Amino acid sequence: MKLTVVGCSGSFPSADSACSSYLVEADGFRLLLDMGNGALGELQRHCGLYDLDAIFLSHLHADHCIDMLGYFVARYYRHDGGRAAPIPVYGPEGTEQRLTTAYADTPSASSMSEVFDFHTVKPGTFEVGPLTVHTERMRHPVEAYAIRIEHGGRSLTYSGDTGVCETLDELARDTDLFLCEAAFTHGKEDIPDLHLNGRQAGQSAARAGARRLVLTHIPPWTDPEVNLADARAVYSGPVSLATPRATYEI
Repeated sequence: MKLTVVGCSGSFPSADSACSSYLVEADGFRLLLDMGNGALGELQRHCGLYDLDAIFLSHLHADHCIDMLGYFVARYYRHDGGRAAPIPVYGPEGTEQRLTTAYADTPSASSMSEVFDFHTVKPGTFEVGPLTVHTERMRHPVEAYAIRIEHGGRSLTYSGDTGVCETLDELARDTDLFLCEAAFTHGKEDIPDLHLNGRQAGQSAARAGARRLVLTHIPPWTDPEVNLADARAVYSGPVSLATPRATYEI
């Protein structure tokens, strides 16, 4: 598998990065994890608008899904070749309704489903193209999911947004690459069931026995170097910060 960081800023785009969005490729299949603010423009550096095969939305906060509205325009109103065929979109219950409400002016109440084939995510295991995916509910104010993707004996685990959660540790057990949010700063924010800080992300990776940790979803007001140091203090494996356009072979 190949992972490309399309965007990694948390809460809102930074001067350097779009919000959460990650491209996973295997055997010519392209799965996009989240499509937050600014991600659609950046995505076009890595693949064509109509080259995605499926989309997974971890939850329905704007910094993880709002660019789906622009993508709806690209697929629904495409002039060259006509309307794009529906692409599978995996998201929490109510994803279609939330996107339709956010757009506010779709031609009909069912227009989104004409270009997006919506599937409701629940905890479980299923196939997406050549990928086996496992999803688990996380601790966040809205329904939110982490995802583990397996292919060819390798695995990638993406936390989405979550507070400290034993379920995340289990999902990331022995994973080859753990893409984990670290939005908060240790000793500064202490809000349960919302986000992790760098130390908590490192502790989760250590408990899981993850082989590599990549910290992501760090907002512009959080110092990433502090979170990186905090993660390294509690996790002995390789740790790095997600950066736009970074790629990882898994």
